[in-house]
Amino acid sequence: MKYDRELISNGNPMEAIVGFSRAVRVGPFISIGGTAPVGLDGKTVGVGDVAAQTTRCIEIIEAALEQAGSGLHDVVRTRVILTDIDNWKAAIDVRKEYFRDVRPVDTIMAIDRFVNPEWLVELEADAIIAGWGE
Repeated sequence: MKYDRELISNGNPMEAIVGFSRAVRVGPFISIGGTAPVGLDGKTVGVGDVAAQTTRCIEIIEAALEQAGSGLHDVVRTRVILTDIDNWKAAIDVRKEYFRDVRPVDTIMAIDRFVNPEWLVELEADAIIAGWGE
């Protein structure tokens, strides 16, 4: 079975410069790369507040999923990437509000820093559209 490849954009000018998509859908599979806490104005949301930044990341992920014909209910994996592992609980408390019933697998990790030092967290997600092709 051959699936088409659909590139999902949210208009970020860096997509063309760096050569990435907000998300890629191939058949029922959707992958969403590192999602930073950036507002519509291009500025960091919630500077210094990991919970506010996590919320913004999930909002962006949700919009990309909806654009791909899916939603948070189809998420099977999340990755929470932090600059300070001690912030894990604040980030996960937000994450679980969105995924309490879906219960995707999850990885929590820390790195030294992101491209923008104001970012405390990025999230990634993978989804499989349930019942697709039936």
